Amino acid sequence: MSGSWIHADWPASDNIVAGSTTRTGGISEGDYESLNLGAHVGDDAKSVAENRRRFLEMCGLPSEPAWLNQVHGTTVYVPGDSTVPEADAAIGRRAGDTVAVLTADCLPILLCSADGNEIAALHCGWRGLAAGIVAATVMRLQTAPAKLIAWLGPAISQPAFEVGSEVRAVFVALDARAETCFEANERGRWQADLYALGRQHLQAAGVDAIYGGGSCTFAESERFFSYRRGGQCGRMATFIHRRR
Repeated sequence: MSGSWIHADWPASDNIVAGSTTRTGGISEGDYESLNLGAHVGDDAKSVAENRRRFLEMCGLPSEPAWLNQVHGTTVYVPGDSTVPEADAAIGRRAGDTVAVLTADCLPILLCSADGNEIAALHCGWRGLAAGIVAATVMRLQTAPAKLIAWLGPAISQPAFEVGSEVRAVFVALDARAETCFEANERGRWQADLYALGRQHLQAAGVDAIYGGGSCTFAESERFFSYRRGGQCGRMATFIHRRR
């Protein structure tokens, strides 16, 4: 399969390259077919290394990002730190920086200052959202929230994302408006709108310029990996690069 990637559709500065990979264009086989970029999911290490090389070439990136060990927490990594910690967001402030997160249903969010000088990538599953990863990242940025723009990469959609009442209760306890992000289903459970929850958390942090959303990693099996659909599977990268 030929490779492709999704260009972020947002009004970012012209020094920014940003978007998400799909599952096509790599050499991995089986459950990881074909552009798996996750080194932690059981895929052949040589295949992942080649996929990551192809990712850089395809997207025109000069070097790999610091691949995070994502744990659904609120730690924010800034490239240049001595080690790459367990973190679910990364910030870049230097020309040449690339930051990225890996997902296969969770919501990836990119942030960029209007002048293109500061960038961030966030991994937002429901646990990370509830824990406050969006607010934690915005607080670490030097740019005022009103001067940030956000882009939502491919995630699982509401019709495919069933959760229990305990998940809904967590979000409603944080903000009563979260009730609008859940629809009851015939099984006595709830369909959660991860995109809407992400937008609410961005707006609560002061970010109003929000773009993207609308894909479904679960339903679009030819384009995306989905952990909920397949269990063992690959990972896509959602990235942002500051060229200068």
